[in-house]
Amino acid sequence: MIKKDEKKIDEILNRGVIVDAIPSLKEFKDKLLSGQCLRFYIGADPTSPSLHLSHAKNYLLLEEFRQLGHEVIVLVGDFTARIGDPTDQSEGRKQLSSDEIKENVKGWLEQISPLMDFKDKNNPPKVLYNNKWLSKLRFEKVVDLASNLTIQQLLGRDMFQKRMTENKPIYLHEFLYPLMQGYDSVELDVDVEMCGTDQIFNALVGRTLLKKFKNKNKFVLVVNLMENPKTGEMMSKSRGTGVFLDLAPREMFGAIMSQPDEMTEIFLVNNTRLPLPEVEKIKKMGDKMEAKKIAAHEIIKLFFGEKKTKQAQDNFIKTFQKRELPEDAKEIIVKKDSELKDALLFNNIISSNMEFRRLIKDGAIDFNGEAISDIHFKIINPGVVRVGKKVFVKLVFG
Repeated sequence: MIKKDEKKIDEILNRGVIVDAIPSLKEFKDKLLSGQCLRFYIGADPTSPSLHLSHAKNYLLLEEFRQLGHEVIVLVGDFTARIGDPTDQSEGRKQLSSDEIKENVKGWLEQISPLMDFKDKNNPPKVLYNNKWLSKLRFEKVVDLASNLTIQQLLGRDMFQKRMTENKPIYLHEFLYPLMQGYDSVELDVDVEMCGTDQIFNALVGRTLLKKFKNKNKFVLVVNLMENPKTGEMMSKSRGTGVFLDLAPREMFGAIMSQPDEMTEIFLVNNTRLPLPEVEKIKKMGDKMEAKKIAAHEIIKLFFGEKKTKQAQDNFIKTFQKRELPEDAKEIIVKKDSELKDALLFNNIISSNMEFRRLIKDGAIDFNGEAISDIHFKIINPGVVRVGKKVFVKLVFG
């Protein structure tokens, strides 16, 4: 049964996660209010073994449309990942092997399962893999698809223009990517494709193909990329930047707390469902750390529940705010006047002399709360060493 709850629909559309709809947000809202069951999908290529919070935002939104009664599809681009999306790439992407893709996708469903009700008996989210149909395309079909795009359209994209200016290669297979992603819409026969602002071109190719092959107009629902409002930096699974969903509660709490303060509102809007008036109150708090702790608490609660979230928060307060030793800190036995570097190497806390020098240079090692600058630092007294942001080691004489 489709829910035509206008108040709920307005909450979804006006929260700030959705930035645009094609052909228009008004037409999209009218369609939601019509009572027609719509088929939504969003796809992601498994270029990394872990998703991040910007992906989580998408699946939270997809789940909201499912809860309104619509059909939703989580699409894994296990074939398109083998081509490599050229979007925003200054060089061609590394093509992944089938084995690499299978390894990357292993944990994805487990990572997003807290965000979507895959156990719903009446209308569970569907999980599909585009290798199922793209690997079977005959070459004559690929030629037919290619006839819908011009070289001028493709070369007009910013990243290709930039590469040509810098005399960097553009590979022919990269032109196939938008065709393959676009054909997903045809195969899935969707009514709505959700995509990030960086994927609009690819989604519009799908709109063109769906109109040609099935005479159907698809909505393109554009969502934000959770970029840092000051630096423009975005979370990226292929570049390894962001807060990742395969982290344990403590590590995820620490990862969120280590993000710049300007990301707090971004997290609250996109990764929680706190009412917007409450988000505004938190945003105006004088204590930025407390505001970020609220965001971290709400996010981690979605994934791990209240008990584990409280444990993670308590650990953060003890370890990073009160500078107390975490319960699971490793204890190692050392000799008085021995070099710290040797003790850390011997106990596999660091991997090399080079890593130790880099950590010292970055101010990332301290002893009993004081940063170490001497690479030949000697252990004169027992105490606690912090290595990086998360590793704490208790040194005892033996």
